[in-house]
Amino acid sequence: MRSQDPSKGSHQPGGPKLHAVRRKELGQSFQDGGEHYHVVRPGYPADSVDWLLPAGAKSAADIGAGTGKFTTLLVDRGLEVAAVDPSTDMLAQLRLSCPQVHALEGTAEASGLADSAFDVVSVAQAWHWCDPVKASTEIARVLRPHGVLGLIWNQLDTSVPWVHRLSRIMHAGDVHKPGFRPAIGPEFTGLECHVTHWEDAVSPGDIMELTKSRSYYLRANEATRAKVMGNLEWYLYEHLGHAPGQTLALPYVTQTWRARKA
Repeated sequence: MRSQDPSKGSHQPGGPKLHAVRRKELGQSFQDGGEHYHVVRPGYPADSVDWLLPAGAKSAADIGAGTGKFTTLLVDRGLEVAAVDPSTDMLAQLRLSCPQVHALEGTAEASGLADSAFDVVSVAQAWHWCDPVKASTEIARVLRPHGVLGLIWNQLDTSVPWVHRLSRIMHAGDVHKPGFRPAIGPEFTGLECHVTHWEDAVSPGDIMELTKSRSYYLRANEATRAKVMGNLEWYLYEHLGHAPGQTLALPYVTQTWRARKA
């Protein structure tokens, strides 16, 4: 039998303190695998975008859009949407799911978008890969006066004991500590947060595939990957007693932050 406590070990979240070189290195792990990412990653709760959007908003830019998980919510609200991501592979998947969106390669620090063109700019599941000072300056440039910056994170709900242990085995290092506030530049004011608790219906196999989409696994060597998968098999099937294909309710917390252009 494998280790009875594979969850022991370091568990440090990402964020603005992450060294710039390491942040770039980890972010590069998402350059490929757009189709797999789109299938296994969860979406976002509808009230996240409803709370974020300012009254009368007509246009939005989704930066770090990936395969379009949050972009889809913006499109569904009837907005004219542009999507920016550095990964050609991710954008190819986004164009399949959101063909009406103007998609272009770029970053939060250099988006390639026009000046004062958007009512809202969202960055979902990506701000921890950005330089918050440079990204804030760039986003303020493309926002209209008093436009809204939105920062969104889906995270496993580690207040639930079995999920806390799961997150450590998965090396889901993006779980925020209590009191977390994202760093933003002086171009923005009035930072506030909306929290959504929700559940995603998954199987044990889905959780294992989800693990394969995370930066720790993508950057790991084959021996480390095998160890992670072995520990997950032990935890999900032996320790928790789930059956293959069984539907589980995986708890999530979504943090939606918004601030207005000063």
